[in-house]
Amino acid sequence: MLAKNPERHFHLIARCRRIIGFLSSTFVGVFYRFRYETPIDWSKPYIICANHTSNLDITALVLLCPSDFSFMGKIELLNNPVTGMFFKTIDIPLNRQSRISAFKAFKRADDNLRKGRSMVIFPEGHIGEEFPPHLYDFKNGPFKLAIETQVPIIPIVIHNAWKIFWDEAKTFGSRPGIIHVQVLEPIVTSGLGLEHADRLRDDVHQLIKKHWTKAGGL
Repeated sequence: MLAKNPERHFHLIARCRRIIGFLSSTFVGVFYRFRYETPIDWSKPYIICANHTSNLDITALVLLCPSDFSFMGKIELLNNPVTGMFFKTIDIPLNRQSRISAFKAFKRADDNLRKGRSMVIFPEGHIGEEFPPHLYDFKNGPFKLAIETQVPIIPIVIHNAWKIFWDEAKTFGSRPGIIHVQVLEPIVTSGLGLEHADRLRDDVHQLIKKHWTKAGGL
């Protein structure tokens, strides 16, 4: 019923996602510990950028962000029985092979931000196949979007999700545990122009890499 009018019921759908994320994690014994570099004012919209090594990263960010937000992710997530529910309603699927799809996806993201909703975008664009994982180069899209909307970026470091659940648990299985998530200080984009997008992208990449490497993935 909520799916018939996702814009109207956005908050309720987002709340349902948080409940599902909490219950499913608790049931399998996976918990999340968040450490903040500085307090976050969640009444404001942000672009949340995190490293991506495990499907558990999605739940980590669902439980992290108490305000309404949308994920932007690969179009294949529409076919997943869990993520598909939300990518057909409040989240934004993206086909990177189609310029039209990319344009429409970032237009929707722009609209969301201007309505005061945050966006979660994994700037690597995928989970790598190497084990142990490493940090890939970032795509430009999230950083151009942040500058165009003058919205701050929150860099997130998800340290050890891959040690608990990696590659759909086909290779190493899964186990209960605590996932450590580090929330870094928001990076203000006000006053930046699109000519600064590449520098912003590289700065965020280096910041996440520094903290992730320092902690050794825990």
